[in-house]
Amino acid sequence: MAILNYTTKIDSIKTIGEITKCLVAHGAKKIVCDYDDNGIPVQVTFLIPINDDLVAYSLPANYIGVLRAMERNKKIPRAMCTKDQAVRVSWRIIKDWVESQMAIVEADLADLAEVFLPYALTKTGSTLYNSIKDNPKILLIGD
Repeated sequence: MAILNYTTKIDSIKTIGEITKCLVAHGAKKIVCDYDDNGIPVQVTFLIPINDDLVAYSLPANYIGVLRAMERNKKIPRAMCTKDQAVRVSWRIIKDWVESQMAIVEADLADLAEVFLPYALTKTGSTLYNSIKDNPKILLIGD
């Protein structure tokens, strides 16, 4: 099976706008898009209120990983295996994932902050997932 959305022609900026609209509609605050030195959008950071506090979350768009996956898949035409296409595809995949998470929230299966928990930013600036990945023992009970 080919990677999701590999044929998209939708510009990443438009997709980021759709992601922003979806997040705002569900209560996110202060949404920011970060770009690399080449002007490529690489992550969206946003705040979600939990009780009386705002918690930051960061969703990265790893277009390099997407490009590698596209290159590995022989069903995807080589002409589509470009950096620009991988950027478009990575953001479409994130948009679809965010919309799926919002369906979970709307169905009261989880709350907004909960579905994004792995992407919560810690005091060190790392995501919660990366903090646990770097030190999985913090989840263990006892020694």
